[in-house]
Amino acid sequence: MDLAGLLTEQRNPHSEDLDALPTEQMLAVFNREDKQVAEAVEKELPNIARAVDAIASAMSSGGRLFYIGAGTSGRLGVLDASECPPTFGVPYGMVAGIIAGGEPALARATEASEDNPEAGAGDLKAAGFTARDVLCGIAASGRTPYVLGAVELANQMGAVTVGISCSPQSALSRAVRIPIEPLPGPEVISGSTRLKAGTATKLVLNMLSSGAMVRLGYVYSNLMVNVQPRNEKLVDRAQRIIRLVAGVDAAESARLLEMSGRNVRVAIVMGKLRISRAEAETRLERAGGRVRAALEA
Repeated sequence: MDLAGLLTEQRNPHSEDLDALPTEQMLAVFNREDKQVAEAVEKELPNIARAVDAIASAMSSGGRLFYIGAGTSGRLGVLDASECPPTFGVPYGMVAGIIAGGEPALARATEASEDNPEAGAGDLKAAGFTARDVLCGIAASGRTPYVLGAVELANQMGAVTVGISCSPQSALSRAVRIPIEPLPGPEVISGSTRLKAGTATKLVLNMLSSGAMVRLGYVYSNLMVNVQPRNEKLVDRAQRIIRLVAGVDAAESARLLEMSGRNVRVAIVMGKLRISRAEAETRLERAGGRVRAALEA
């Protein structure tokens, strides 16, 4: 492959004098280029929506979401996965991140490991990936062998595969069932995909995980109603959510939180409908855990 021909490796004509600019003008170049990122992601919303629905469907049947990547792409996947449990109260492992080189690569780059497709497949297999899970391969260039090896294995298993790349018609896009290709253009610093490509990837990952969690009922309105109140800040947030939705005062929201077994969704249904914990739990179970459906039943 002619790596120099990749969009992510091309030279950006708008930043050729970057090192000669005064600091504020240099930063203005970064800022102008970054403005292209959200527009590039916007063009991929139909494909992102397909991926969100596929992930939510898999999770509703007991499946999980796996991210896999090398370098910056791998770190972004691990980051998104690690933030799902505290935000949405889901079990660790429901969203999992795999990075080439393993945990040490999170803090210290291990570039050589990305060239091994067998390692990608082996790491995916070792993580317990199954046909009912969803694999999202992340590679800004769209050609990382480590990622392609994992995608090939997932395809052989019959699993849903998603690919995020920032190069048009990439090998990764051709390999997956749902390709996502935000194209923010050449980097301000040529080839440094932790910049625009990394930002585009982060935006897509935000949508994939958050969108799936909304579809699964872990969000009501724009509130994280499955938050686990394990510290002072989260207890306060839980009580504020109960106050907002159930329309009760501070003292009542605190009481409801405790009576519900510190389950915010149960507390909301109890307070809003003025019913017992058992009744609220039954309503939520019938509604698949979705607060809106439980309240409207």
